[in-house]
Amino acid sequence: MLRGYRMAWLRHDILAGLVLTTMLVPVGIAYAQASGVPGIHGLYATIVPLLVYALFGPSRILVMGPDSSLAALILAVVLPLSGGDPQRAIALAGMVALVSGAACILAGIARLGFVTELLSKPIRYGYMNGIALTVLISQLPKLFGFSVEGEAPLAQLRSFAVAVMDGKTHGVTLTIGVGTLAVILLLKGRRRVPGMLIAVVGATVVVGALDLAARGGVAVLGGLPRGLPAFNLPWITAADIVPVLVGGCAVALVSFADTSVLSRVYAGRTRSPVDPNQEMVALGACNLAAGLFQGIPVSGSSSRTPVAEAAGARTQLAGVVGALAVALLLVAAQDLLKNLPTSALAAVVIASAIGLIEIADLRRIYRVQRWECWLSIACTAGVVLLGAVEGIGLAVVIAVIEFLWDAWRPYSTVLGRADGVKGYHDITRYPHARLVPGLVLFRWDAPLFFANAEQFHERVLDAVAESPTPVRWLVVAAEPMTSVDVTAADMLAELIESLHAAGIALRFAEMKDPVKDKLDRFGLRARLGEAAFFPTLGAAVSGYLDAHAVEWVDWEDAEGR
Repeated sequence: MLRGYRMAWLRHDILAGLVLTTMLVPVGIAYAQASGVPGIHGLYATIVPLLVYALFGPSRILVMGPDSSLAALILAVVLPLSGGDPQRAIALAGMVALVSGAACILAGIARLGFVTELLSKPIRYGYMNGIALTVLISQLPKLFGFSVEGEAPLAQLRSFAVAVMDGKTHGVTLTIGVGTLAVILLLKGRRRVPGMLIAVVGATVVVGALDLAARGGVAVLGGLPRGLPAFNLPWITAADIVPVLVGGCAVALVSFADTSVLSRVYAGRTRSPVDPNQEMVALGACNLAAGLFQGIPVSGSSSRTPVAEAAGARTQLAGVVGALAVALLLVAAQDLLKNLPTSALAAVVIASAIGLIEIADLRRIYRVQRWECWLSIACTAGVVLLGAVEGIGLAVVIAVIEFLWDAWRPYSTVLGRADGVKGYHDITRYPHARLVPGLVLFRWDAPLFFANAEQFHERVLDAVAESPTPVRWLVVAAEPMTSVDVTAADMLAELIESLHAAGIALRFAEMKDPVKDKLDRFGLRARLGEAAFFPTLGAAVSGYLDAHAVEWVDWEDAEGR
């Protein structure tokens, strides 16, 4: 970056870094508290990862830091294990960051940057909607000025409703929180107006000027500890290992999914391609650094990156300036935010959670593919009912089931010759298509593997049974078949025997060379002979007509005469 740096960019990066700072501070504190750790550790997780990403990150303007999409995952580990002890909470969050960082680095080195693409868009929407609802529910008590019992979202919501009905709402706290939220949401669409900063500063000034902490009982952040984050290896107990490992892997998956999408979007805008595997390594390095310097897990930020872009950031120097400005605040002005009300921080988190919710595109999905919309809703319900960590496990399971379902029962059809249309086509779409007597052209629209091998076998025999004339050849239109595994190969061997016993020859058309290579290894190609493979369906039909005396006039031949 420095070798190609232009001096004309410097003022843009410095200005963008200073503008970014106004958002880094309140958001870092708010997300840390939403994750179950003291707010200062959100600032530690802002400073160090921004500096590390400048060294390792491939994206020019991506901003790293604590994120609302991770808060529920971290809280799901920290809350039940810490027992209310802040030092335990910090150690647990730090270890989750270390596990997440190590997982990302190992995956990046192994070039597994594609893994997050295995979650379909509806499932990602469902998971993020569930996370948004979980985060929103967890912040409602702070917004209303009281605390509740319960770890699961539904238990928290039930306790919240009981507390409201019992009159525990603190009116002044709620007024400040709702006012802060309203300002953030009203100014959200104005990219050049720092709505979050205006709302948070306004709430802080009102509380300080009217001394509402002392006179009105409004809970405030208080003074921040003086000094910079120090190296500290987090220690946990043996009983913590399994939940921390599971939580760390869940954080790694979600954070890279978020980061990779942002990285691709801004790579397109800045016309600077990025390597997803390097992005994964950089994310891992940021989380390792956060865990070793008293921070919490981090991700690419979908709220702060657009701020940096709108402020004119050209390179990662903007993030470096932002990190240094936050560090200066901790060294020289740690009391600046002592009157920041916790309900305002809750409003910041709630506004971010609302931004995570996706409804419009789900409506479109409902119109075009209704069952995928229901999968998304099931994923949302799973996160809310089971918890964030269990919810991502459910999302992965649903994604695998969705993939296997599509591949297990793929589309297949018999092909015929439709007059006036070139090629051979699905007879269900072209009911007047003619069939060559004694020939079945069968198309299978999927790879052939263990989950669908028996389906293929049954459908081929059904196509033979339904043929209006005795079958001599069965030709598989194999272009959509991208792979064959051992189970499918054994099935094909049995099918060859079954068809041969019935006097039917099995042939293939348009099979790809890599698939032929697999048939070579399984010994099937030699068993069938090279004459059983045709480059096109037309060549296969011609081969059949040459081998058998069949009355057949093709419409193209008739027109030629």
